[in-house]
Amino acid sequence: MSKQYTVAVLGATGAVGTQMITCLEEQEIPVERLVPLASARSAGKTVRFRGEDVVIEEARAEASAFEGVDIVLGAAEDDIARAMAPAIREAGAVFVDNSHAFRLDEDVPLVVPEINAADIAQHKGVISNPNCATIIGLLAAYPLHKAAGLKRMIVSTYQAASGAGVPGMRELEAQVRALADDAPMPKPGAFAAQLAMNLIPQIGGFNDEGYTSEEMKMQNEGRKIMHLHDLRVNCTCVRVPVARSHSESMTLEFERPISVKEAQAVLAAAPGVKLVDYLDADDASDRYPMPLDTTDQDLIFVGRVRRDISAPDDVPAISLWCCGDQIRKGAATNAVQIVKALIEQDV
Repeated sequence: MSKQYTVAVLGATGAVGTQMITCLEEQEIPVERLVPLASARSAGKTVRFRGEDVVIEEARAEASAFEGVDIVLGAAEDDIARAMAPAIREAGAVFVDNSHAFRLDEDVPLVVPEINAADIAQHKGVISNPNCATIIGLLAAYPLHKAAGLKRMIVSTYQAASGAGVPGMRELEAQVRALADDAPMPKPGAFAAQLAMNLIPQIGGFNDEGYTSEEMKMQNEGRKIMHLHDLRVNCTCVRVPVARSHSESMTLEFERPISVKEAQAVLAAAPGVKLVDYLDADDASDRYPMPLDTTDQDLIFVGRVRRDISAPDDVPAISLWCCGDQIRKGAATNAVQIVKALIEQDV
């Protein structure tokens, strides 16, 4: 990667945008010039990149705002992504977008590099970064699919406050402080109800069958990423009072038999995955994945691998538990990995 690139980060001051800038450094992306973009109220402030302060510019939906930019990393809301995309394309840049806006568009690749990096070559100016829970779950499920043919997924997610960005994390912190100080509880804003000392079985709006938009992403995005158009998924998404890192309980049904030991061996060798499944370990952190252990790193920890004892004898099925950092691999790291693959493929 001897060529140098001008990379813009749209939404540079948010939790994901800030992490994207860090990941550009960590993954040694050949950035000649960084262009941090944010709202007018943040313009003129600075972000730190490679030991220097870089001035934030106002994001404008005009091609001139992206003149000379090669790649735009998007960490903004859907409406902003939609408004900016035409200008980014007109300027000749590639838009790697973390919003939901384009994920299911037929002409937009939806990419987890460990799974379908080849799809990047099909882009027409926009590449979508999948939902955080989808990325975390599929990194555990896809290696097993290659081994035994995935047919069905039953998933429950336990999603941290970080999934709602900085406002979500601050809201949880404020609620915890209120409980500790015996003070009035702040009114919920980022979430549908009080999150501290509680669980909220709703992320997104409900459809006619009672499933939330977040729950449908596991099926719809999973089908597209893994090229499994008939994959059946039943998902329940729950917001939990954890600051950072999502967890998922998964039961996977396969076409071909696969034993627990085979599944563990597959996962131990899978890219982007760390098998943590040692029941005789003295330390709980070595026995199974937990959100605290996966925070601020990029691997998806997988454990509790076991046979689904509820499945009929002729139906091979495995249950497992996985955790991953929503801000990093669930968002920023995956997007920057897409950028790295895009550069390597020179498409």
